Amino acid sequence: MKPKLSRQETEKKISEFFEKVKSKTPKEIRKIKKLAMSKNIQLKEKRKLFCKKCFVALTGKEKVRIKNKIRSITCENCGNVARWKMK
Repeated sequence: MKPKLSRQETEKKISEFFEKVKSKTPKEIRKIKKLAMSKNIQLKEKRKLFCKKCFVALTGKEKVRIKNKIRSITCENCGNVARWKMK
């Protein structure tokens, strides 16, 4: 049986994972996101590091457009458009 992780251990594991997110596979990203959801931990700014549809890490080659303080990022893999308000 696997030992259960506490909330603090889970937060530490998530932060370590997102240090080098560009070399991660979609399967690993999906696993970390489920872990965060199970412990009710918000990913906040880390959500912007991967596509929410196909879970591919965003590398910077995606199409980025800015209009009316909204940044639109088009995923290179699936074509999904993520829109984020700019501060």
